[in-house]
Amino acid sequence: MTPIEPASDSHLNHSPGVITLDNLSVTFGGRPILKALSGELRGRSIGLLGPNGAGKTTLIHTLLGFHAPSSGTAKIFGSDIRGEANQIKRLIGYMPERDSFISKMSCIHFVRFMAELSGLPPGAALERAHEALFFVGLGEARYRNVDTFSLGMKQLAKLAQAIVHGPKLIFLDEPTNGLDPPARQRMIKMIREIRDSGQANIVLSSHLLRDVEECCEEIVILKDGHLVVYCNLEEERKANKKFLMLETRGELKQFVAGVDAMGCECAMTSDHRLKIILQDGTEIRDLYRLAAESEVQIRRLTFKRDSLEDIFLKAMENGGN
Repeated sequence: MTPIEPASDSHLNHSPGVITLDNLSVTFGGRPILKALSGELRGRSIGLLGPNGAGKTTLIHTLLGFHAPSSGTAKIFGSDIRGEANQIKRLIGYMPERDSFISKMSCIHFVRFMAELSGLPPGAALERAHEALFFVGLGEARYRNVDTFSLGMKQLAKLAQAIVHGPKLIFLDEPTNGLDPPARQRMIKMIREIRDSGQANIVLSSHLLRDVEECCEEIVILKDGHLVVYCNLEEERKANKKFLMLETRGELKQFVAGVDAMGCECAMTSDHRLKIILQDGTEIRDLYRLAAESEVQIRRLTFKRDSLEDIFLKAMENGGN
């Protein structure tokens, strides 16, 4: 049994969507925090992005049952957060951003306790706690008091308690927060291993775009409490325009006219430098063929598709009100 192998849950209802948002709104003190979020999140690894105050943590806490919706609802694998909270708790694991340990408790006892809170009987909880701690690399330190752990070790302990009961959906809130580069790489490797096992879906909330880009296939971007982007990351990159920077030699008049005739946008940035935005149906080989026909030499070509940063910044400029 692997540390993230789910316990038996044949009685649970599994809908096509991992998370379904149905006009979900949350208000604190008369101030709207989440504003009519709707959509079906299906990815096995979903990145949750947004600036500070966008509502990321509030969304996670609402799905976990910490906050009650002011209107609308959400479902996790078909179970409604309003009326089936206990059923949902067996399905989910949560790695919080802030430490939430119990003072003077050893790591193995803490992780076992969290497994019991998630519904495992004491014997199974202890067995799974050992497995989870060896999985995250804390096997040798599992009997130490968590208070003595370094920051990196505490992050690993939080991951262990999130996966110990075999959840089908794991929320990771800033999992690499404060980690040095080697520790960050170990954390990213484990997250990807959990994702690739196919035994659990992941929602990763992070202010580090690099973490999301390395771990997630799909992204959700919140802005001012609105859901402004939900997309498959690779499909979104492919759908965005492709930008090329060309360094050339030769007379460019005929070449530029040919680029325009193909429906591509073209601008000269200097005598022999061009910026071209390729359109659907146009390939780089078409440019080389046109260059040969126009007696133009392409000396250097730099190819760039929109990065996650581009997608995020575009959402911040255009999305939400």
